[in-house]
Amino acid sequence: MTGRSHAPQGPVAGVLLAAGLGTRMGGPKQLALLAGRPLVRRAAQALADAGHDTLLCAVPPGEVGEGVRVALRGLPFAFVVNPDPARGLASSLRAAVGALPAGVAAVNFALADMPLLTAGVHAALIRAYRETGAPVVLAEYGDPDADPGVAPVRAPPHLFRADLLAAVQGAPDADHGPRHLIREYAAQAVTLSFPARLLLDVDTPQALAQAEAWLRDP
Repeated sequence: MTGRSHAPQGPVAGVLLAAGLGTRMGGPKQLALLAGRPLVRRAAQALADAGHDTLLCAVPPGEVGEGVRVALRGLPFAFVVNPDPARGLASSLRAAVGALPAGVAAVNFALADMPLLTAGVHAALIRAYRETGAPVVLAEYGDPDADPGVAPVRAPPHLFRADLLAAVQGAPDADHGPRHLIREYAAQAVTLSFPARLLLDVDTPQALAQAEAWLRDP
């Protein structure tokens, strides 16, 4: 296993994976309006407000990718095109890792379709990395007091130390996370817990309506 070779005080990048095809939404979910703003803008704003040292967004080619760039105008993101988003999340991870600037110490990967995540969630992952130097910092979602019998769900954002990025880039297309690294480093990982409702991912019109409702009545 890779040792603790990167100093926790080094720069942390935030990466927004926004190249999904939106098949279940029936169109580009990144650009669907939520409370008057494109979905991707909400996720990007949370990353931008969390204190990352550099920000990168993976976008699809063509018109949708241009729409994402417009939606993020004014935020300090650089962009990389995933030329084949049909290959899934791993293809966006590969594109993003290949475009990162030299010298980053860790990378926090987030999804464009989780609009209820706040800057505080991302900042907590950054803080945990800086305090521990852990190779992986994970988020899990649940309400153990209200639902003691329901196990928490692990989901993005995931933060990986820079010495693991080659393995992130080499994740198979079917791997989401990538799961193989999370399994390998489970004993060394730091896992942070957050409320279950933040887990909502907007893949369908029904989920978009749910997010609208929760934003009106937090």
